Amino acid sequence: MSEVDMAVIKPEIMKSYIWLQTVDGSIQQVEQEIAMFCPMICHEVIQKGMGSSKNYAISLPQQVNPAMLSLILDYCRFHQVPGRSNKERKSFDEKFIRMDTKRLCELTSAADSLQLKPLVDLTSRALARIIEGKAPEEIREIFHLPDDLTEEEKLEPLKNATDDPRIRLLNRLYAKKRKELKEREKLKNVEVDEELVDDRSVDDLLSFINGDDGDSKGIKTSKSKKKNRRRKDLLKSTSAHEATKNHNKC
Repeated sequence: MSEVDMAVIKPEIMKSYIWLQTVDGSIQQVEQEIAMFCPMICHEVIQKGMGSSKNYAISLPQQVNPAMLSLILDYCRFHQVPGRSNKERKSFDEKFIRMDTKRLCELTSAADSLQLKPLVDLTSRALARIIEGKAPEEIREIFHLPDDLTEEEKLEPLKNATDDPRIRLLNRLYAKKRKELKEREKLKNVEVDEELVDDRSVDDLLSFINGDDGDSKGIKTSKSKKKNRRRKDLLKSTSAHEATKNHNKC
């Protein structure tokens, strides 16, 4: 091919492509530089040599259906272009995540399965804003989770065998709510303890235990004992003083 022929070739023709297969079995050709923005796809190409042809298409995780793949590729096409300003990226991201909760959950799982952390972080923050301040029952309704647990069980960490980012997010929220619940219980117990504090003296309590009628009688008896004790101490002190005085005279 002559240099003139090379010059007129459109840039699109020079691009490299790889083949991807989604969970429904459909196979499509995607620009390599865009698809490899996803670490999972990059690993399949570099480490395993997959994606070079239709017969060696990269099988994507089950979370990545055609609709989710299309969204993810749109995200990658924008962010893999160098020279974008932070303002441009932020504006794109804000518009990109304007979707219903169900679709946002699906996108989070799909991005997580492709190890595309920036998109996982973006969608997780969006989900966090949606569930912020909501009760566990409301959160379960949003994510269509079964509501067959006790109040205590609803705040227990959920099993996350597939490392679903939505479950990680819920578990962090539940941990926060468990901590708040424990603090409220602790404050409640302190208040109850303060109400139950008995400021009676040991003598008063002994009088009560010994069967005196009521607290008031026990308190009166205790006061009477204290007065008698003071009188005895005063008499002893006076007697000792007189004895010392008489001894000095002698």
